[in-house]
This record gives sequence, C-alpha cells and structure tokens, in this order.
Amino acid sequence: MKHLVIYAHPHAESLNHSILETTVRTLKNNGHEVVVRDLYTLDFQPVLKPEDTASMKAGQIPQDIKTEQDYITEADVITLIYPIWWTGLPAILKGYIDRVFSYGFAYAYGEEGVVKMLTGKKGFIINTQGTPKPYYDESGMTEALKMTSDTGIFDFVGIESVGHLLFGGVGHLDEEAYKQMLKEVEDTVASHFS
Repeated sequence: MKHLVIYAHPHAESLNHSILETTVRTLKNNGHEVVVRDLYTLDFQPVLKPEDTASMKAGQIPQDIKTEQDYITEADVITLIYPIWWTGLPAILKGYIDRVFSYGFAYAYGEEGVVKMLTGKKGFIINTQGTPKPYYDESGMTEALKMTSDTGIFDFVGIESVGHLLFGGVGHLDEEAYKQMLKEVEDTVASHFS
C-alpha cells in the first residue's frame, strides 16, 4: 500500500517526531511505500488567500496545493500525526486542510448533497496533548476530537477512518510511559497495516 504521512510538529526532538519515526519504520518493515510531508520542514504556507480561491475557481490550482493533492491522490492511506493545541489542529495543519482538501478535489455538492471525492482511501490519526487523557475522556473532549477530525475531515471527504490514537500528559510523564506510547504506536500501525 502507498501511505502518505502528513506530519505537523516544529521540533525534531519531540515525542511527535519519535511517533513519526516509529510509524514510518513499522510501515516500511511491513513492505509499504511511505511518503512523509513534514509541513514545518516544507515551510508550508497555511493561509488560504483570495488569490488561491480565485485561481481554483478559474481551474488553475496553485502549484503548492497541486503538489499536495497529487500526493493525496496517489495514497491509499493518509496518516496525520500532530499535537493537540487549544483542542484542535496546529495552524499549519489546519491551513493544509483548508487549502489542500479543497472544493472540487476532496468534496463537492451535488443533487444528493455532499459528494465525497476521496472515497476508497483509509485514514489514521495519532495525537499528543499535554492535558492528561482522563480529563479529556471525562469531559467528552476525546470524543469531540474524534468527531471533528475522523468525521468532520476524513468522513466528510470519503476517507474511511481506521483508528485514532490520543496520548495525554505529554511533557509530564517518565521515560517508561513514552516507551509504552511508542510501543502502542508500533503495535497499532502493524495491526492495521500488516
């Protein structure tokens, strides 16, 4: 299978980066092709500008958007790896979704309602957050995060969500806890994509 991993974290020494490395290594060990789009390394421009929408309406997709859309088109599986900041996506990833998952590429509207244009693809998400996981679980925030990303992004465009890992308390745990998180990433990725 062809995997596209969209990664959004600014620090190479972060747990997110270790999660990225674990994910890529596990997929490659299982014989999958993997492309990583590190949005910070790419210096991806996240702001949807008036000239972007004007160009797309005229049938001329800006090159940076077209490049990302081509990667998505080629992928069988799209994995998002990012931290939860202020109960949502980092701005650079939110802007990626705004600009790349555009009308006419990822979705459209027809007589029956929303036309999901990325059907046949699978999606997987891995998140970290500083807030302890029990707080998010008990407050309903964990389910809300899954609803806004798994349903609000993936399902809206036809991508079938196959899993979502959320790791809490990051920055406040011991080394063993982080090792266990990476082991869970490895085991989960291997089980979904053997």
